[in-house]
Amino acid sequence: MSDDVMTDEAVRAFARTDDEAELRKIAQVIRRDIVRMVATAGSGHPGGALGMAELLTVLYFNGMRHDPRDPGWPDRDVFFLSNGHTAPVLYATLARAGYFPVAELGTLRQLGSRLQGHPERGTLPGVESTSGPLGSGLSQAAGYAHVLRNIDQVRHRFVYTMMGDGELDEGNVWEAAMFAGKYRLGNLIGFIDRNNIQIDGATEDVMPLTDLRAKWESFDWHVLEIDGNNVRAVADAIGLSKAVSWAPTMIIAQTVPGKGVPFMEYDHRWHGMAPSPAQAEQALCALGGVA
Repeated sequence: MSDDVMTDEAVRAFARTDDEAELRKIAQVIRRDIVRMVATAGSGHPGGALGMAELLTVLYFNGMRHDPRDPGWPDRDVFFLSNGHTAPVLYATLARAGYFPVAELGTLRQLGSRLQGHPERGTLPGVESTSGPLGSGLSQAAGYAHVLRNIDQVRHRFVYTMMGDGELDEGNVWEAAMFAGKYRLGNLIGFIDRNNIQIDGATEDVMPLTDLRAKWESFDWHVLEIDGNNVRAVADAIGLSKAVSWAPTMIIAQTVPGKGVPFMEYDHRWHGMAPSPAQAEQALCALGGVA
């Protein structure tokens, strides 16, 4: 595979934008990055990562307050990736936003790399939490949001977290949901990547989640349901969530696992399987990239 990674100048041009076409373009670049990263590493989790490209794109290039030149900026919003196995989409997004060189994406899962299979706080600019054990991200985010809102009395910062739908099988998710609802954490905005698959098959076969909206509303959350692969829908949902000050918001984002790669879409086997060189070439061609 040849590498058509963009120059640092091009990365810097990917600044905050309201242009839907530009956001879609960024998401597609991120998808190509994911395929190259996982194929080069020979291991990883492409399915969910590909499906989440629009969600992370809109967060980092439209919705969040952050500064790649100053990752620890005290007034920044923060993002906790709970389903840490989808790290390739976070790494690609951070690189494209300017947190570290795009060329470093090629070191995914290599010994000594800053880009490990699951994100580790303190090793890479822009990574706010260590994740891997599923179910912990919402607790981390709710705790951070509670301190900001009710202890430090900071009202202008928001805390975001992303969870997979299969991850909702973990009981501590619901402990955090109760906590956030009790303390009315209006500065907390969660996403569920509702792609309907997990490592062993369909979520509704493994452990039925049934009516997620009703579940979260019963925990006193404000709930939105959107097409998570539509950049305008994602941006609008974030805007609405920021306006809800009296409750945390959960955005249930319907996404296509393996989005953009026909032989990966909707197939749970690609949850945690790397493409071969030939499959990666086929995937990149489907995504409009250079094989």
